[in-house]
Amino acid sequence: MRRIAFLLVGIATVAGVIAFTSTASGHAGEEAAPVFGIKIPPGYRDWKLISVAHEAGNLNDLRAVLGNDVAINAYREGKLPFPDGAIIARLAWSYLPSEENNKVFGRSQSFVAGAPTNVQFIMKDSKKYAATGGWGFAQFKDGKPNADAATLKACFPCHEPIKARDFVFTRYAPTP
Repeated sequence: MRRIAFLLVGIATVAGVIAFTSTASGHAGEEAAPVFGIKIPPGYRDWKLISVAHEAGNLNDLRAVLGNDVAINAYREGKLPFPDGAIIARLAWSYLPSEENNKVFGRSQSFVAGAPTNVQFIMKDSKKYAATGGWGFAQFKDGKPNADAATLKACFPCHEPIKARDFVFTRYAPTP
């Protein structure tokens, strides 16, 4: 009886973790973005890190760029063009000073992620997205598409100058 109770508690714990993970991992399976019809891929928050960035100017955000296994393998192998099925996610947050960390350091030097601004995806399907270099584009905030058709149609022209890198801005960050 005791083993059954532990087993049931274990199953309930795993079920709770799975439910929390799918909720915390980014609203997968909801509404598709206009133009390219891309939905938030399930489990994208568990993808591997490609790089990080701080974007200054009007955006002034911190970014993490993640890739699914297809994208990560292509990066590691230096394979261009990226194969169909590669998906790259760009997560962005506002850029805030950390008063708590700065107290420890004795000066203003620490910055952390604040509120999330949005998540963007580029998805490689050379047939479906042939007119845009094989890439489809999507942008979401709080699990909902937050870019209209005109905004998404402007993505590819922005990526065109980096055609030699298969239209992908982010380079694979070296391991420290």
